[in-house]
Amino acid sequence: MAEPAMSVTPYWELIFDADGDVDGGRRDRLAAEVGRRGVRDLIVFAHGWNTDRSGATALYSRFFAPMPALAQAARIGYVGVVWPSMRFSDEPIPDFPRSAAAATGVGAVRRRTLDGETRHALLAAFPGRAAVVDRIGRLLEERPPGEAPLEEFGRLVRSLVDVAPPGPQALFAADILAEGVPQDGPQMFAAPTAEVCEEFARALAVPEAGRPVFDGPEAEPEAGPGTGPGVVGFSLPDPWDGAHELLRQATYYAMKRRAGSVGERGLGPFVGRLAAVAPAVRVHLVGHSFGGRLVSFALRGLPEGVRTVKSVTLLQGAFSHYAFAARLPHDARAGGVLEGQQHRVDGPLVCCHSSFDAALGTMYPLASRMAGDARGAVEEFGVGSVLGAKWGAMGHDGVQAVPGTRACTLAEALAGPLPASGCVNVDAAAVVRRGGAPAGAHSDILHPELARLVLAAGRVR
Repeated sequence: MAEPAMSVTPYWELIFDADGDVDGGRRDRLAAEVGRRGVRDLIVFAHGWNTDRSGATALYSRFFAPMPALAQAARIGYVGVVWPSMRFSDEPIPDFPRSAAAATGVGAVRRRTLDGETRHALLAAFPGRAAVVDRIGRLLEERPPGEAPLEEFGRLVRSLVDVAPPGPQALFAADILAEGVPQDGPQMFAAPTAEVCEEFARALAVPEAGRPVFDGPEAEPEAGPGTGPGVVGFSLPDPWDGAHELLRQATYYAMKRRAGSVGERGLGPFVGRLAAVAPAVRVHLVGHSFGGRLVSFALRGLPEGVRTVKSVTLLQGAFSHYAFAARLPHDARAGGVLEGQQHRVDGPLVCCHSSFDAALGTMYPLASRMAGDARGAVEEFGVGSVLGAKWGAMGHDGVQAVPGTRACTLAEALAGPLPASGCVNVDAAAVVRRGGAPAGAHSDILHPELARLVLAAGRVR
């Protein structure tokens, strides 16, 4: 079962479907082999927005590569979790080969259309929806005037992601509800699509060829010779400039729902089964982006009494920074969706965050705000203001509202030792800092310092 193409050995992959189901025979063989190979520390990594198994495997190979040299005496085994997710092609991982669409150099204009790679990812993530995906692509390409085409676009996006999922996924609707998203789907779909897309367009606006960005009605210029196309002036937000982002955020909620299900229904029970077969194995969970959400929900799926998870490391976690809180600062009657689950870890829960993560610093709180309230985010906060206090993400500013949470820089964490338990926020901006629009440094995690942090969190020596 080991993967010979990997940079480390022994390595196994654990493959889940969208509902968190796994091949039972493969799962049981993996658990038995971990025990037979004499593994003491098992590092289990869950990816975020990767389109297929090969992309996930490449990520794991690069991330795990420094570990054998860093902990030469340790008996380490490695598991890569593969789950059906997708990544938009305009979010390249630093140091990974860029897609043809991302490498054309046309930047913001290109990302507002549906390139072939993203279309393929959508079809893989939402099988049987080719007609819907094709029509969405045509609308993004043609950008027809008027509100009616935008409303059609909104209806198509909603139908694509099936925001009110039937079947087993409905069992986990409370997960989304507890994070401010109504059970019948994000309320951004209840508002006029044109208004929602305008707000996303404002949030995504960047200076174009020396042109200042229009930032609200007070800045609107008078018409004149200095404001025409191709000259220095102001760029008005076109709703179609935000339509691509609406599609991205809609798929975001579908994948968010899926990550929680895979963690709770799939990975958590697997760790419990492993504990029964090989109780001496120490498990260390690692997750990037939605993978951070997946491994955190695995804690909720652990059988009672299982204490084999010795550390959790979240790399730019794409879920609420209040997830582990017993009480929310803006609503003392409510707690986070993972309230108290950090206590299922027999060691620290380490949360890496970076101010250079634009996906989590800007788009995550904006989308979360719009998902939980049909009124526009700009109405309450204003463009460019800090949305993160109520709607922020783990990977932007760390675990919030959990008493006793420690905070340190990456350098301080590596100088160690890390706390033996509880939540620890690690400012990783010293290395997690590269990446272009719209995600910023969200996927800039391939650094030996972060591999060292995983080992330090688990006291793997």
